[in-house]
Amino acid sequence: MISPEIAGIIIMLIGFYGLMTKENLIKLVLSINVVSVGLVLFFIGTGYIEGGDVPILPRRIIVDPLPATLMLTTLVVDVAITSLALALILKMESEEE
Repeated sequence: MISPEIAGIIIMLIGFYGLMTKENLIKLVLSINVVSVGLVLFFIGTGYIEGGDVPILPRRIIVDPLPATLMLTTLVVDVAITSLALALILKMESEEE
């Protein structure tokens, strides 16, 4: 089975490939989202411990909740940035006509 860190790196590389090869603005925004998802997967994978327990009433080794918390915040910010970028692209395209 592939580790989450390796999967995150592969997804980030796919997104970087899209950034380098595409010229359409909407495809560039989506490529940035793919890079962001790969980064989130990478950091979530680094905080994972096989057989770890939740930090509420732990009985054994606990999983660090900080990477998951930070990545949840990152996803919310990414959604806001994506919606703003797509709105700006639509505004630019409507003004060209």
